Amino acid sequence: MDRLRSPALESRDMNLFADIRARVIACLDDMVADGTLPDGLSTAAVTVEPPRDPAHGDMATNAAMVLAKPAKVNPRAIAQALAEKLIADPQIVVADVAGPGFLNMRLSPDVWQKVVKVALTDPTYGQSTLGQGQKMMVEYVSANPTGPLHVGHTRGAVFGDALARLMAYSGYDVTKEYYINDGGAQVDVLARSVYLRYLEAHGQEVAFPEGTYPGDYLVPVGQALKDKVGDAFIDKGEEFWLEEVREFATERMMDLIREDLAQLGVTMDNFFSEKSLYGTGLIEKAISELDAKGLIYRGTLEPPKGKLPEDWEPREQTLFRSTAHGDDVDRPVKKSDGSWTYFAPDIAYHYDKVQRGFDQLIDVFGADHGGYVKRMKAAVSALSDGRVPLDIKLTQLVKLYKNGEPFKMSKRAGTFVTLRDVVDQVGPNVTRFHMLTRKNDAPLDFDFDKVLEQSKDNPVFYVNYAYARVNSAVAKATMFAAVDDATLAGVDLSGLTDEAELAVIKKLAEWPRLVEIAAKGHEPHRIAFYLYDLASDFHALYNRGNDMPALRFVQEGDSDTTQAKIALIRAVAIVILHGLGILGVTPAEEMR
Repeated sequence: MDRLRSPALESRDMNLFADIRARVIACLDDMVADGTLPDGLSTAAVTVEPPRDPAHGDMATNAAMVLAKPAKVNPRAIAQALAEKLIADPQIVVADVAGPGFLNMRLSPDVWQKVVKVALTDPTYGQSTLGQGQKMMVEYVSANPTGPLHVGHTRGAVFGDALARLMAYSGYDVTKEYYINDGGAQVDVLARSVYLRYLEAHGQEVAFPEGTYPGDYLVPVGQALKDKVGDAFIDKGEEFWLEEVREFATERMMDLIREDLAQLGVTMDNFFSEKSLYGTGLIEKAISELDAKGLIYRGTLEPPKGKLPEDWEPREQTLFRSTAHGDDVDRPVKKSDGSWTYFAPDIAYHYDKVQRGFDQLIDVFGADHGGYVKRMKAAVSALSDGRVPLDIKLTQLVKLYKNGEPFKMSKRAGTFVTLRDVVDQVGPNVTRFHMLTRKNDAPLDFDFDKVLEQSKDNPVFYVNYAYARVNSAVAKATMFAAVDDATLAGVDLSGLTDEAELAVIKKLAEWPRLVEIAAKGHEPHRIAFYLYDLASDFHALYNRGNDMPALRFVQEGDSDTTQAKIALIRAVAIVILHGLGILGVTPAEEMR
């Protein structure tokens, strides 16, 4: 089982921004103690982050700006007093007040050198204890088991998998789950479609009525059914074969989906069947739980504006008072004929998640599920008494292009471009990285030519090229210097003073902070963005060496300088490796 475990809680990362913020807070406490500031101020909004313009310093804090109003003290006065205390810290060599009260800081060179040493020696560099070992469920893909995964599922699979990896990297105990929608009418349609392929396998000519699945992917399933049952289902009514064919076809489709996910490097910890909710009392138990909280009642909903949803009826139904937990309208859970709505088993499934003891839940849905967000959050809030937060991330559409033209649909699937169509064209690593070059809720263009382009404009290539360039330089340096990481961690780095070298080190220092920001927002695309920025700074340093020989990574005849420069770029490679690991991408060791 590919369970994602959190890093050991005792291996706290070096987060330089968090360290300097802690120093700022300590100085503010001193200012309260000496009467400069009143007692009882909240420092929750105080930040330390990179300044917008690097020329202003290494770090900036908004402390004076956010404390001025509640403290009833001029912000510049606060900033000046804070600067005087901060400058006493040997890590901080400059503390300048700017504008109405912003405070810019420059750090001592040895602080930056320490970043390189930590990256080289601490395998947990960048990991955090944000999650504190909390149990988290990330449910993603959860496509209907009616065919191969399409390109929309591909984006959801990549996003969900990278998110799960990010949260595990950030201290959560993560379980990855796929919800099999095998309890609805669509699996009956699948069974009828497979039955037609079964008849075809027996030599009969068949026509696929509208609403069935005509894709070629069901041809081998029909043949397999023939191999299993022979002619037992020929000329028989649905009541004779439907249930057995439905189960057979669903199992085959899930095998196909597992194979598709494996092509992308995605493995699940658990597959949960919707069908297991029916006839087991689980739906009844979940609804009963809501009823006991006074949230289930009989009533008739006003007709919603626009297109009527499938679960609306102009008569009395059993309703969930979801408005009590933030929804816009109450939701039907049982129709007037006594059958469950589509929402009822979803409530039961999430009730089961809560009962399994998860502290946080994340669902990854397609863009067409936007209307489901509030009702699902309301259900989890009600079932857990507000204890278990549910975050629902929507993945927007992917537009495919090849040679500048829209990519045509797959004949195998019949109506859509499959995950395998994409992976076969460009490979799993390119697919995964490019799917994360946009925020999940933004549309994504996927051009098969551009994602394979060897240029700065292609983030996949640019990051891999940085990693490969490091490996090449290290291999060259081994000819006359010891460049293993343990040796490099002990070398003198004081010669790394060029602005391009310092830019790379400062970008490395941002890694732990960036990971924490990405984890708090459930935003794995930030990792891809960071890696591109780190690669850009690295390539800028490499190119600067073309004009300034003293900046080249390998200084023949000078092992000490070479070791210092190799230490820096090995730290770059290590962080790239960590970042690509979160994205689920295997780096290219060399570029051809």
